[in-house]
Amino acid sequence: MSIRKKFSEEHSEVDTGPLNDILFILMFFFLIISTLANPNVVKVTNPKYKTQTKAKQSIIISIKSDGRTYIGQKEVPFDSLYAELSKRIDIKDTTNKQSVVINADTALSYNKVVMAMAAAKQAGAATQSLGVDAK
Repeated sequence: MSIRKKFSEEHSEVDTGPLNDILFILMFFFLIISTLANPNVVKVTNPKYKTQTKAKQSIIISIKSDGRTYIGQKEVPFDSLYAELSKRIDIKDTTNKQSVVINADTALSYNKVVMAMAAAKQAGAATQSLGVDAK
């Protein structure tokens, strides 16, 4: 007659299913919020194009329909745009030239936009030729 000892072993396991669900929802939430939050944006109405080309943004110039001009979030008089840009652009760094992105309202005249582009070029910003097809 053999007598076996019965061992009562308890296996305690933690159910990680709900934890995985919560982590997935948090990851998704922070991913969406991080793509929507951009502190250097002034709201303007941009014209729509067939193709959009995104450049590496260093300095953002925003021009509203009433003519107010911003570099980043700071409002700058349009007449002193060249002076402000020349302070921010490092001319000595020829290998990695800073680029300037201009956000202009659709109701703004092209003259202001061209003048802003000329000020950026004179200040030493990187120049890039973009072929854009308007709708």
